[in-house]
Amino acid sequence: MSILTVLSDSIRSNVRRVFAVLLWLSSAVAAADDIVNYHAYTPLFASAGQPTEAQFLMLRDGGFETVVYVAYTDHENSLPNADRLAHQQGLTYVHIPVDWNNPTLQDFQLIANVLEQNRQRKTLLHCQLNYRASAFAMLYRVLYQDVPVLDAKRDMNAVWQPNQTWTDFMRDVLSAGGIDPDCEGCDWSVEAG
Repeated sequence: MSILTVLSDSIRSNVRRVFAVLLWLSSAVAAADDIVNYHAYTPLFASAGQPTEAQFLMLRDGGFETVVYVAYTDHENSLPNADRLAHQQGLTYVHIPVDWNNPTLQDFQLIANVLEQNRQRKTLLHCQLNYRASAFAMLYRVLYQDVPVLDAKRDMNAVWQPNQTWTDFMRDVLSAGGIDPDCEGCDWSVEAG
């Protein structure tokens, strides 16, 4: 066997290994993108709906370090062992249950506090469908990251059109934070029904 054949076999073997690693990495990134209503705002902050168990296990491989869950654990679509899965993956897991029909300023303050404490860590804020989470993400981005209301609201509206309860809540939190929610181009129309 010639030296060229040995080198050629070695190169092919290394190329296969590199390809396998790249395939594995792309599946880890795709897993985050495949979570219901996943939306990345920055390289370190995203919101989403409920990850599946398989997606949850791959979050760490996607670079996530913190998971903040803002719905109730007894929801029919919740992952009952999410806290354990997160812990087993070395993720920080924070649960702040928010009543769908009664979000409060205190809920936002707790969530914002956790997000601020983890602002240098890749964090996923999630609920069941990314409705609650995207609303809190919008508020956090405006009040803590100086994102214009129109831009943050546009990102939230890519996920959902809030009902009256959530519209009133967001407008109240923005006003309490000294931000006028009635920015030029902002449409606070409420979903029908």
